Amino acid sequence: MPELRTCRVSFRDTEGVAHSVDVTAQSLFEAGVLAIKAFRAAEWMPAGPGNATVLEVSVLRPVAMHRIRLQELTAWLQANGTTPKEQANKQRLRELLEDR
Repeated sequence: MPELRTCRVSFRDTEGVAHSVDVTAQSLFEAGVLAIKAFRAAEWMPAGPGNATVLEVSVLRPVAMHRIRLQELTAWLQANGTTPKEQANKQRLRELLEDR
C-alpha cells in the first residue's frame, strides 16, 4: 500500500486569487480529488476549480511539486482501472467527489 503523504494543493481562480488546502493522500490524483472536494465545500469561495484549472500539488515530505489539469484528473477518474485494486480506488475517489 502506498505511503500516506501530506500535500498542499493550490490553484488560482478566474480573478487571480490563490487558494490552497492541505490534504493527506496516497497518490497525486487522490490529493487532487480530496482538494477539489475541500474547495467545493468552502462556503467563502464563490466558485471551485473549473475544468481547465491547473492544480499545483506540493508534497510536504519529502518535498516535491506536481501540476495536473483538472481535465486530466477527471479523464483518469472516468477511465477503467487496469487492476481490481485500481478500479476500487477510482470508484472510492469518484464517490468522494459526488458526496457533497
